[in-house]
Amino acid sequence: MKRVAVLQHTEAEYLGLIEDHLEGRNVRFQYFRPFASGGVVPAAPGNFDGLILLGAGPYGVVSGHILPSLAPELRLTRAFLGAGLPVLGFGLGAVILAVAADGGAAEAPLRFSVEQAIATTPDFAPDLPRFPLACYLRDRPVLPDGARVLYSNEAGEALVFSLAENSLGFLGHPGMKRGMAEDLIMEFAETPDEPLASLERLGAEQGPVSTALSTLMVPLIAHCGWM
Repeated sequence: MKRVAVLQHTEAEYLGLIEDHLEGRNVRFQYFRPFASGGVVPAAPGNFDGLILLGAGPYGVVSGHILPSLAPELRLTRAFLGAGLPVLGFGLGAVILAVAADGGAAEAPLRFSVEQAIATTPDFAPDLPRFPLACYLRDRPVLPDGARVLYSNEAGEALVFSLAENSLGFLGHPGMKRGMAEDLIMEFAETPDEPLASLERLGAEQGPVSTALSTLMVPLIAHCGWM
């Protein structure tokens, strides 16, 4: 049985639809909530088999309100990468992953959209040439040397990348529910421009999101070595 540490940055964003898939594959997960009273970021990988960095609503790493727990999260992410353990990042978590892997981050505004992720390579998930991806984040990753883009949007911008052989960054949350996005909008005073259209699109895409996730989880789990 594999055990994964999950860093949660807001009440609203959690693993969502991914929880059932992990549990169904005997991958146990433990949430760490540094934003909560008494919450901490682990100091080391310990006996965990991987790390998941969730999104962070309107927080950034180079713009806006900087994520309060950024420094210890970068140290922990580097510790996992240095130990050869997989890291999975969603939204701002993917930006943190890129920075920790000696890439970087660039300023970009808070945004919320549902993108079509289009495969740029056939070998990661041959049965999933494209899928809807809900993206709610600010800033963007500057990918380190050796990173490989697996999916891009229709404008050719990276949406999913791999690095260090077993780690993945998603510029969105592949298991996001509409209610999670609604709660993000309600939780913070700062919100993206015109979120209603994206909420409606995410609601319309909820079925395809769930169907695509069922296909995506097989190569994702294999890539991270959590089989």
